[in-house]
Amino acid sequence: MSVEQGETELKIPRHVTIVMDGNGRWAGARRLPRIEGHRRGVEAVRETVRGCGEAGVEALTLFAFSSENWRRPASEVSGLMGLFRFMLEREVEGLRRNGVRLRVIGDREGLGETLARRIDEAEAATADAGGLTLTIAANYGGRWDMAQAARSLAREVAAGRLDPEAVTEDAIRAHMALADLPEPDLFIRTGGEQRISNFLVWQLAYTELYFTPTLWPDFDEAALWAAFRSFSKRQRRFGRTGEQVNKVKSD
Repeated sequence: MSVEQGETELKIPRHVTIVMDGNGRWAGARRLPRIEGHRRGVEAVRETVRGCGEAGVEALTLFAFSSENWRRPASEVSGLMGLFRFMLEREVEGLRRNGVRLRVIGDREGLGETLARRIDEAEAATADAGGLTLTIAANYGGRWDMAQAARSLAREVAAGRLDPEAVTEDAIRAHMALADLPEPDLFIRTGGEQRISNFLVWQLAYTELYFTPTLWPDFDEAALWAAFRSFSKRQRRFGRTGEQVNKVKSD
């Protein structure tokens, strides 16, 4: 379903985040190698990027590979890294042509020199795009993100450039991976699990959570709009009462 087909009155989130879960189970149900589920998941990424762009979403952040995923079988990890390299090589031109700015967050040192260089090149190629910002979280963990922000602030304090009393919530946020983007409005997790799995631990404090049993390779535009419809029905209070929120709207 597209925006033009009757969804224009929905409240569209500015920033959508997704844990793309269920690739392995999708493949297992078809007696295919797990990597085939990840390959099919790339198609779901393309469709979701297109759907978010058409809907007017400003930022889409996808959890592609967590810092805990290194514990998976070596063959699967190798296949995932190869698929990531392939995407960087084959998808960047299309992203640039469609005005999508690509960025990658996470510990790049753990990804290896070659892949880190490809990431730098892909980000540079799309840096001037003025549409959707697509962020891929690779070798990323929410606790890692908080720790690296704390280290950065500690270095500034130790160097005398920052007063310890100035280490506020805003200061911490400014040193985190998504500091230049609006805070996530909508978190989607596919595959039926109901947890955030160390994804954007700091940033999800006031995010609306949406869980679906749909496996990621089957997540299509209709599933995306189902999440948008659910989000549109939520009342976001940010610590206020419902009456206060309604009064602000009426005023």
